[in-house]
Amino acid sequence: MKKVWLAGLSSLLAALILVVAVIAQSSGLNLILSRDFGYGGFNGDIQGLFSMHVSGPANLTRVEFFVDTTNIGESTKPPFALQFNTDSFPLGVHSISAIGYTSDGQVLRSETISANFVSASSGRNAGLKIIIPLLVIVLGAMLLAALIPIALGRKTIVLEPGTPRRYTLGGAICPKCQRPFAFHFYGMNLAVRKLDRCPYCGRWSLVRHAPLGELQAAESAELERAKARVLESSEEDRFKKDLDDSRYQGM
Repeated sequence: MKKVWLAGLSSLLAALILVVAVIAQSSGLNLILSRDFGYGGFNGDIQGLFSMHVSGPANLTRVEFFVDTTNIGESTKPPFALQFNTDSFPLGVHSISAIGYTSDGQVLRSETISANFVSASSGRNAGLKIIIPLLVIVLGAMLLAALIPIALGRKTIVLEPGTPRRYTLGGAICPKCQRPFAFHFYGMNLAVRKLDRCPYCGRWSLVRHAPLGELQAAESAELERAKARVLESSEEDRFKKDLDDSRYQGM
């Protein structure tokens, strides 16, 4: 009996601790720092226009915003936010925080965000260190896309009409020959279109991603077109034969 009583007491205590933790978490003040214009590095260096955003309990009525111990402004209605410029403060490491006030008199403090305010020139230089490698990658991809057609030339592949394909990377329908083909790894994404090469006619085109059902329908359509061409060719050959035979009938 004593063991059962102790087990029940332990369960009640654990539940009480959980409820207190949930209440404490829900009554806290959450602070988020976002960049509006400028530089925000990965090592805590920031420069330019930034905003502090605060969220908290439903009865939150006022929020004061701080850089170090200086109150730089307040917000009295949601969304509780304030914009500031790092250039208005001395260079170096600063603490960013907020204090919230609820309608029932509670005072809530947010976590502190540490950020290093740097000069505009330092921000530009750091930004260039990120942008330049990205530009090199993009230009390299564009150059590769331009060289691949030269390397491939006009080489095409022969595939029987109606043959099922595997569209591992997706597929499109060639606007030149109307045949469906699977995207190639070297195709270049350009907004909602993709620059890719049809392996059957060898033409490069801007094509859209086609659903699987549409691609399979195009496979069936190309088979029907091929049958129609064979039938038309047979009719033409038969007509020519009849015409040739008619030349000798009056002789």
